[in-house]
Amino acid sequence: MLRFIAGRLLRAALTIVMVVTFAFVVLRLSGDPALLILSVDAPPEAVAAFREAWGLDRPLWVQYFSYFGAILQGDLGQSMRDGRDAIDLVAERIPATLALTLPALALKVGIGIPAGVYAALHRNSATDRVVMVMAVAGFAVPSFVLGLLLVLVFAVQLGWLPSGGQDSWRHAILPVITLGIGGAAVLARFTRSAMLEVLGQPYIRTASAKGVSWRAVVRGHALPNAAIPTVTIVGFMVGSLIAGAVVVESVFSWPGVGRLLVVAVSNRDLAVVQCVLLLVAATMVTSNFIVDLLYGVLDPRLRTARGGGKG
Repeated sequence: MLRFIAGRLLRAALTIVMVVTFAFVVLRLSGDPALLILSVDAPPEAVAAFREAWGLDRPLWVQYFSYFGAILQGDLGQSMRDGRDAIDLVAERIPATLALTLPALALKVGIGIPAGVYAALHRNSATDRVVMVMAVAGFAVPSFVLGLLLVLVFAVQLGWLPSGGQDSWRHAILPVITLGIGGAAVLARFTRSAMLEVLGQPYIRTASAKGVSWRAVVRGHALPNAAIPTVTIVGFMVGSLIAGAVVVESVFSWPGVGRLLVVAVSNRDLAVVQCVLLLVAATMVTSNFIVDLLYGVLDPRLRTARGGGKG
């Protein structure tokens, strides 16, 4: 077990290092932030002074090791726009993003999993077909298209809800629905597939042949085994809470981390972009690590394998 955890932690650390490296290189090759922030008409002396002040005149490898060393000391850099610490700018936006993503996650799980289970238990029925059609439609429609449609109907045509901003809880309804629908569709499809695969296993038929009630078979055998692939999808959704909100926050003018990332990218605010990407990577890696640990709880075979490997 200790070897398993150590391996996962090492993989998580390597993943974060790769994300940091990729973001650093791509941002430096995407354009000169000095020209964007100061404008292309700025005097060469001002551009040179800006580059020197932010260390952009040094070789790329020197910048990289300097940045990586600062991260290890807890320094994620300062915004080139206002000089504030990047971590402070990002931390200010996290509550707003969580105010959207956590209710959206609850919506995904609360609708997607029950719908998938019900569709699997009523395979090839009219209900099954309706659920799958809705799931395919919810998965196929991009979030920005769905968000704009919701704004058009409920904000412009009906006037029931505001189209953007964060002034009250009513402003969160449309973005939460937009974030939740696609995830619920994905969960419904995966849960249905997992349940159908489990229901076709010999041990399900054996349990039924022994006289165990169908309800007990589903509760005691089908659902726990079908939960394993479903947990993987939920873990991925938890890890992508921040990244998944980028488009929706932009559509609804929601002042969260996703919108901050869009603005920082357009402004070439390197430290802020790198800080957000590091946060996204850390969230994704942490959620995947927790999912790996949950596998051992949900699947006794994995616990046995780990125990055998240890001995």
